[in-house]
Amino acid sequence: MYELEKKKIIDAALKLDKYQLISLSGGNVSLRVNSEHILVTPSGMVYDEMVPEDVLVVDNEGKIVEGERKASVDTIALCYIYKNMPNVNSIIHTHQPYATGLGLVFDRIDCDLTTLANTTKGHVHVAPYSSAASLEMGVAVVDYIGDSLAVVLKNHGVVTIGKNLTEALYAAVYLEESAKTLYVAHSLGRPVAKLTEDQIQVAVDVFKAYGQVPGEH
Repeated sequence: MYELEKKKIIDAALKLDKYQLISLSGGNVSLRVNSEHILVTPSGMVYDEMVPEDVLVVDNEGKIVEGERKASVDTIALCYIYKNMPNVNSIIHTHQPYATGLGLVFDRIDCDLTTLANTTKGHVHVAPYSSAASLEMGVAVVDYIGDSLAVVLKNHGVVTIGKNLTEALYAAVYLEESAKTLYVAHSLGRPVAKLTEDQIQVAVDVFKAYGQVPGEH
């Protein structure tokens, strides 16, 4: 089932690797395909060795419907997010170093770059620590993500969400790019130039018309 969607999941995971947001088998990619089924990457597999048959089909409780592999250990958290955020159809979890690193120091990554506004839709909050393979990880995402498309899990990593894989992927990649820029700015020991809330909203609105296919960027 869902061969095309499985290929898209692997393609997204390979992009995470390309942009150095993950290493080896870290993190996971998932996609809600309908009201009954979620696709999720397997546990502990290197992404460039993955084929569509390795991607699991699970139900809303995380029970495997199709596939021979073990599903991501974070499936319990992913299912919780999908249940409690009905507009979310894709979730990406990474251990991307710059955004995660800023989360060790700050309780919020301020939206002081237009790129961050474009793709995460505002400030990125930092949730308290929650371990992998725990329901608490999903609860932390739902409780702290707010209206953004990204949240940092302190001492752990990043979760991004979207109405589709593209939106979640853009949020993850550009959050890391922005985190690198903000790291440079903060390291200089000078006040960081701020965007106003109005400027942030303009940047959010501008990105709605970005790309070639409406809604797909």
